[in-house]
Amino acid sequence: MAVLDACTAFVCPSVYEPLGIVNLEAMAVGLPVVATATGGIPEVVVDGETGILVPIDQVSDGTGTPKNPEAFIAELGGALADAVSDLDRAKRWGEAGRARAAEHFSWHTIGERTLDLYRELTD
Repeated sequence: MAVLDACTAFVCPSVYEPLGIVNLEAMAVGLPVVATATGGIPEVVVDGETGILVPIDQVSDGTGTPKNPEAFIAELGGALADAVSDLDRAKRWGEAGRARAAEHFSWHTIGERTLDLYRELTD
């Protein structure tokens, strides 16, 4: 946690994440997130609101490997530079991320959604 507290932004260069809990952890401490737009990450990170989603064009062999790794690395680096170039905006994105993590992904929210689903299925 101390490492995250010392950061200006969090970067998740994954080629695949089912949900991206690591992004939620960063958002929960108020960091804007720069992440790959793959798997479940776009469900967590809202581009331009809680950080930046970097598109990735991947090979179709199941590995998630970028078709053009150099272009992906350059885009990711550019997005990170952009995210930290405006500290006021980074702070706003971090605050929005913290609110999103609490509102949509807290244990309380998950519990309520689960109860709602059970009620719906038993009615």
